[in-house]
Amino acid sequence: MEAPDKSALRALVRELVRAILPDQRRTFSEQLCAVLAEQPIWRSATSVLLFAPLADEPDITPLLEEKSPGIIGFPRFNPKTGSYEACSIRTHAELVSGRFGVLEPGAGCPVVSLNQLDLALVPGVAFDLAGRRLGRGKGFYDRLLAEVRGHKCGVAFDAQIVSAVPEEPHDMRVDSILTPSRWHSCRGMD
Repeated sequence: MEAPDKSALRALVRELVRAILPDQRRTFSEQLCAVLAEQPIWRSATSVLLFAPLADEPDITPLLEEKSPGIIGFPRFNPKTGSYEACSIRTHAELVSGRFGVLEPGAGCPVVSLNQLDLALVPGVAFDLAGRRLGRGKGFYDRLLAEVRGHKCGVAFDAQIVSAVPEEPHDMRVDSILTPSRWHSCRGMD
């Protein structure tokens, strides 16, 4: 059972994000990608986990072309395990509609070991500056992030940064947060 303050925070932040107009969302996504391109961790990473956005999330899929060659993974739901795994893709054409209506690698895309990723870019409903992440409430990304040994970076619009995210023992923190206006290192912020 999840803490009730997580549900209230999730509803509040979703309302803020809903207020972002489609043109603003595109502009913010472009700005976010530009901020990431300036980061040494991005430039040096040879294996990166991206994600295909839901309608209310920043779109970082243009980064797919920027990281070639290298290993570019996207999460794919594995119904046998009930969890997500990373699978390597080379082009947008390899993304298909997945279980939750999110684009994910097709069945022919090879699985990539999560512990070999240099950088994992992850969505969230909200983040705080200590790296606490509020997801959608199912724990899928917490389980995925538990296996990632590389740098974990939360990706969000500025409106999704809050003063504090409630934390439970199973919640995984991110090492940094990327927004359209900044790159924030969360290490030592607690």
